[in-house]
Amino acid sequence: MEESLGENYSRGGFGKALVPGHRPALLVIDFVRAYLVPSSPLYAGVEQARSDCETLLKRARRAGIPVIHTNVAYQPGGRDGGVFFRKVPALRCFEVGAHPDLAAFAEGLEPITGETVISKQYASAFFGTTLASTLTALAVDTVLIAGLSTSGCVRASAVDCCQHGFIPMVVREAVGDRAPGPHEANLFDLQAKYAEVVSLSDALTYLDSLKARA
Repeated sequence: MEESLGENYSRGGFGKALVPGHRPALLVIDFVRAYLVPSSPLYAGVEQARSDCETLLKRARRAGIPVIHTNVAYQPGGRDGGVFFRKVPALRCFEVGAHPDLAAFAEGLEPITGETVISKQYASAFFGTTLASTLTALAVDTVLIAGLSTSGCVRASAVDCCQHGFIPMVVREAVGDRAPGPHEANLFDLQAKYAEVVSLSDALTYLDSLKARA
C-alpha cells in the first residue's frame, strides 16, 4: 500500500515538536482592510480569520505579552519594493497615500498605545526591519504568529522567525489565504520543517498558562 504524505514526512525525520518558551510575543502580520474589502484586488475572503485573530489579540493583551503589528508601505511608484513590487502589481494598494482605506488596519485589529507597528516592503516581517532586534531586546523566546497570507508573508516570517532563533507558533485559525490549497499546503510544510502550527484553542490555553506560571 502506498504510504501517505504524513508517513513519508515522518519517515524522513520531519515534524519534531518544538516546546514553546515562557516569554512569548504576538506578531500580527498585515491584517489590513485590503484583504477584507471585496472590491480590493487583494481580497481574500478571510473574515473568519479576522474574527479569530481578534480573539487571539484580546487574550494576548490580557496576558500582558508584547504585541507587534506589521503593515506594508511603499513610496509612490514603489521603487523601495523592488522586484517584489514588480512581481505583484496589486501591491500598489500600499503606496503611501494612494488607498488609505485599504492600507488601514482591519476593524478590531488596530494597534493600541504601547504596541509596536513595523512597516515592511517585502514578504518577511524580519527582512529589512527592526523586528529581530526588538524581540531580542524584549527577551522574547517564542512568537505567536497570526495574519496574512499563509502562503506569503506568514510563511516567510515564520521561516525567518525560526532562522533568527525564536520558536514560531503559527495559530491556524488566525491566519488566512485567498485559497484553501496554498493555505493548507503551507501550514503542513511549516509544521514539518520550521514551526509549530497550533489551534486557536491551544494558543489561548498557552497564554492563560503564562499567568499561572507567574
